[in-house]
Amino acid sequence: MFRSRLGPALRPALLAVLASVLWMGCSGGEDDEYAVGATPDAGAVPVAVPELSDVARLGAELFAASCSECHGSTAGGSSQGPPLVDKIYEPGHHADFSFHRAVNQGSPQHHWNFGDMEPVPGLSPEEVDQVICYVRELQYANGIFTDPAGLAVCQA
Repeated sequence: MFRSRLGPALRPALLAVLASVLWMGCSGGEDDEYAVGATPDAGAVPVAVPELSDVARLGAELFAASCSECHGSTAGGSSQGPPLVDKIYEPGHHADFSFHRAVNQGSPQHHWNFGDMEPVPGLSPEEVDQVICYVRELQYANGIFTDPAGLAVCQA
């Protein structure tokens, strides 16, 4: 059995710190590398759409039905929500699990001034993976990240 060296008084504090790190889903606070480049008034950013994998094509259909109203048809953002094809959402800063959490639980405003994101009902975990694949393929094609390991969710 695991025995902690922490006293009983410190265990709740440690659990609270760990929970808040997991809740945020970000690797750190705001810094120059992840500074917001566009404001809500700037509208959508241009997104080049590559030839998509089969998984990403399924994700594109789900994205159109569940996400595009706020994030734009090609995840370039709109006046209702931020672009997901942005350095802020690259795999090293917002891992795939943070997209799952945002869909299932919503997300508090923390990078943009669009307000809190509400949960998106009706998507299974597999469908969320397909949406993530679509977003990741768009990000990769638009130079948001260059390591193909960021496309792992697209491997069916």
